[in-house]
Amino acid sequence: MLEEFMKGALMEITVNPMNERAVVVQLRGRLDLLVATEVKQRLSQIVSDGFRLIVVDMGEVSFVDSSGLGALIGGLKAARLAGGDLRLANLNAQAQAILELTTLNRVLRPYPNVDEALHAV
Repeated sequence: MLEEFMKGALMEITVNPMNERAVVVQLRGRLDLLVATEVKQRLSQIVSDGFRLIVVDMGEVSFVDSSGLGALIGGLKAARLAGGDLRLANLNAQAQAILELTTLNRVLRPYPNVDEALHAV
């Protein structure tokens, strides 16, 4: 029973470099306590690999909790310390609502799609 629960909780992370500076990270699944540490570590590793602009495509993220937000904030901090930025794209209504309720939409800027997030000034 627990194994079935854990299987449903896995996060798929796909990293797609756009150029030497920018990368799109596509997340699939639930961004919650069970995967937050892994997501934060992957985002930090992407910054260590030299990417400065990280766009997190949330189009296939079904749910975000406070731990998931913490992972995104950790990625944003790593990117900004390296002189870069982390931007969110394709948020669903639940993710958009949690960003607005916590006022994190002021620092984790949501964009309607990946292209706009990549090219925003």
